[in-house]
Order: sequence, then C-alpha cells, then structure tokens
Amino acid sequence: MQCYHIPVRAEALAGAMNILVTGGAGFIGSHLCERFIAEGHAVFCLDNFLTGREENIAALGSHPAFKLIRHDISRPLTVSGTVDFVLHFASPASPPDYLQFPMETLQVGSQGTLNSLEIARTKKAKFLLASTSEVYGDPLVHPQPESYWGNVNSIGPRGVYDEAKRFAEALTMAYHRTYGLDTRIVRIFNTYGERMRRSDGRAIPNFITQALSGRDLTLYGDGHQTRCFCYIADLAEGIVALMQADFHEPVNLGNDEEISLLELAKLVLQITQSKSRVVFKALPVDDPKKRRPDLTRARKILSWNPRIPLQEGLTRTISWFKKNL
Repeated sequence: MQCYHIPVRAEALAGAMNILVTGGAGFIGSHLCERFIAEGHAVFCLDNFLTGREENIAALGSHPAFKLIRHDISRPLTVSGTVDFVLHFASPASPPDYLQFPMETLQVGSQGTLNSLEIARTKKAKFLLASTSEVYGDPLVHPQPESYWGNVNSIGPRGVYDEAKRFAEALTMAYHRTYGLDTRIVRIFNTYGERMRRSDGRAIPNFITQALSGRDLTLYGDGHQTRCFCYIADLAEGIVALMQADFHEPVNLGNDEEISLLELAKLVLQITQSKSRVVFKALPVDDPKKRRPDLTRARKILSWNPRIPLQEGLTRTISWFKKNL
C-alpha cells in the first residue's frame, strides 16, 4: 500500500480545491490538470504512463501546486491530506491501446474505479467518472441519448473497453446510492486536439500524421460511417460545468455536428495541403456505423454547448502536430 500526501495550499484562492486526477498525464487528463492549476487549485496527478506521456505535464512539473505520483490506480492507494474532488480518467482509450492492453483496460475500469471511489468516499470528496460513448456500442438509436442502453458485443474485441466502462458506471452509481457519495458520470464522445499521440490510432491523429508525412490516409470500410468530433477546449468546459452541477446520472459531452470519415479525411487533406491519397481497408469488428450524441441533457443541465467549429479545431491541432511530429 502506497501513501502520498496532498498539501493544503495556504495561499490558495477562495474556493480553491485539492483535486486528484487519475490518468492525469493522458490527453484529456493533462488538459484538465493544466486548467485546474491555472484556476488556482492544487492538483494531484496520478499516472502509470501506460498510455500517458510525461511531456504532456512537463510544463506543470515545477509548479508548487502540482504533484505527480507514478502509480497504477488498479492497485490500492492511500492518500493523506485533504482531497475535495477525484476525477477518474485513467484507462487506455483508443482501440489500438485497449486491444494491446485488454487486461489492464479491464482492471482499471473495475479495480481502478473501485480504488478511486474508495479514495473519494474516505475523503468525503466529490467524484467524477470519465465514461465513454462506447457504452452505446454500435447504436440502433440515433442520436444517442443517455437513456439508451446500447448495443454492445460483450465478448467481442472491443468488449474489454465497452464493458469496463459500463461496469465503472454501475459501480459509480452503486456508491452514490449505497454511500451517498456525490458522483458524476460524463460520457465522452470523440474528442481531439493538441497532445494526442501520433500512434493513438483514432481517425484524426491518424489522418493528420499520414497527411503531414505524405503517406496514404487509411480509411476503414467505405468511409461513409459517421462521427462527431469535439475539440478538447470545449470538452474541458463541459467537464468543469458538470463538476459544479448537482446531477448524478450520465451526461453526454461531445459535438453533435455529424461528418463522415471520408469527408473528414478530405478536410484534413485540404487544411494540410497534402498530396496524399485516401486508401480503403476492411472495417474492424464491431466498429460503429454511426455515432452522434444527443446533447439535450448537457444543454439543459449545464447550459453547455460546443463552440469551436471542426475546421478551426483541426487547424489548431494540425499546427501542433507540425511542431511535434
């Protein structure tokens, strides 16, 4: 059992919190850590660097309110000191990652969620679970509202991620109902932006990396399957809004502007001015044909809307990739 201390900052601004972020060195987690530090909070960033990267949090390393702990939340952790909020973002999230690390994905979704919830319960802290649109599987309802139970192949190759997140949601609600823990669940739809890994395996980093390298853009299936893409800054706004809301059932966050993957590939080629071609390969098993969030709940409860258009967000992301490729 490892034990770490989160110091209470005497100089903290009024309303400042001590926030624990599991998976804090990941794509989304690092953006949240950066935002919380900028807002005057103390941040405890926990990561085992299975898919997270040290460069994502390098700029925060010397900040007195930022503490990095190298730890796998699937193993027990005792934290001393005050914790006001626990955000559980630790998990492989892209298909190549969870197909490469199936056991780790199941463990962090089950035991890792349990350990995170126990920290929150012990500290009387609020808790937010990062869930996913993958809980809807290959949906038969379109767009997908939070009331939809999904169409998931539990024993398919993607099931290790889908079912880990579905179990994590069930566990979070059980802690809320049984112990009165103040919990929130965000179902995150496709999100993109700076700090995505080149080897992430999802459409946007794949297309950008291939276009900038002059390689063929790889499309799976006929390219007519659709997705909606939310820029990271918009997602962070929604998460912060949810943290402040008194609501405990799942909330979809994403962008509801739908685009085919073929149209996305062409847009990336246009912005990068790449001469790369588009090539087609077989569609992976259980790959969703459509994915679009119903944002009615987020708009009503959080007064939140994604604001950054896809072309603008892609332009920012491509600029970052050019500097870091």
